[in-house]
Amino acid sequence: MPTLDNTSFYRIQPNPEDPRLSRGISGVDQHGIPMATSVIEERPLTIYLNAQEIITAMTIGDYPEYLAVGFLKNQGMLKADDVIELVEYDDELEVVVVRTQHESNYEEKLSKKTRTSGCAVGTVFGDMMEGLDQVELASTPLHTSWIYRLSSLINRTPSLYLETGAIHGTVLCESDQPLVYMEDVGRHNAVDKISGWMYLESVTPENKILYTTGRLTSEMVIKTALMGIPALVSRSGFTAWGVDIAKQVGLTLIGRMRGRKFVCLSGEDRLVYDTDPDSVPEEDKKYRRKSASDG
Repeated sequence: MPTLDNTSFYRIQPNPEDPRLSRGISGVDQHGIPMATSVIEERPLTIYLNAQEIITAMTIGDYPEYLAVGFLKNQGMLKADDVIELVEYDDELEVVVVRTQHESNYEEKLSKKTRTSGCAVGTVFGDMMEGLDQVELASTPLHTSWIYRLSSLINRTPSLYLETGAIHGTVLCESDQPLVYMEDVGRHNAVDKISGWMYLESVTPENKILYTTGRLTSEMVIKTALMGIPALVSRSGFTAWGVDIAKQVGLTLIGRMRGRKFVCLSGEDRLVYDTDPDSVPEEDKKYRRKSASDG
C-alpha cells in the first residue's frame, strides 16, 4: 500500500496550515479542564452571474472563483456553449462575479428554489432532474485496486478534516491517483469547486472518479452525473433516491468504503476485481474518519 509521500499526485490539495481557514479556540473538556482546539472558519461568499445576484454561500473561503463557476455550472446556469470572459473576486466585499459573453434571464430558475438535504449550500434551482435524460457516461473500467489505493492515499493526506473535523472533502481522481482535493463546510461546495476547476482548466471527465467523505444523496449523484464523471465513491452511506438516480444514469456508486470493505449499489459492470480484499491492510485508526462527517 502507498506511503505518506503522496503529495506529488495532487494539483491542488488541502493546506491545514493556512491561517485563513481555521483558528485556535480555548475551552474546557468534559472534566472542566482547560483545553485548546482548532475550529473551521466560515464566511459568506456572494455569487453574481453578470449583473444578477444568484446566492450567498457559506464557505471556508478558499478557491472562490472555482466555487462560483462550479456552482453556476452545476445549477445549469452555465451551459456548454457559454463563454466566460472574466471571473472577478473581491476579497474585501466577499463577492465573485462571473461574466459571460451573453447575459441571460434566470428569474424563472430563481423563483423555483428547492431546499435539499445538504448542509451549508444545498439549494438547487429549477428542476433537479433537468438534463439527466441526456447524460451518457463513459464505460471506463474501475479497478478495485484503484479504489483501495485511493482510499488509503486520501485518508492519509494532511487535511483540515484531520486537524479540525466539521468539514467535508471531495477528491477528483484518475485511475489510482488523486488529482484535486477540495474541502468545505458543505460537501456540495467541495464538489462545486472541483467542477469549477475542471471547467476552467478544460479537464475532461470520461476517465475520472469522484471520491467524497459525505453521504451519497440524490444531489451528489445528480451533480456527479451532470459533470460527466462515471464513478462516485464515498466512505459514507446511501440514500434510496441517490441509488435510484445512479441506476437510471448508469453511474457506478460505491459507498461504505472503509479499509477492505465497500458496497456497490449501481454500475457494478464497470468493476474489475483485480485485488483480493484479504490482502488489503486494515485501516489505521489514526486516519479513520468519524461518522460525524457523514452529514
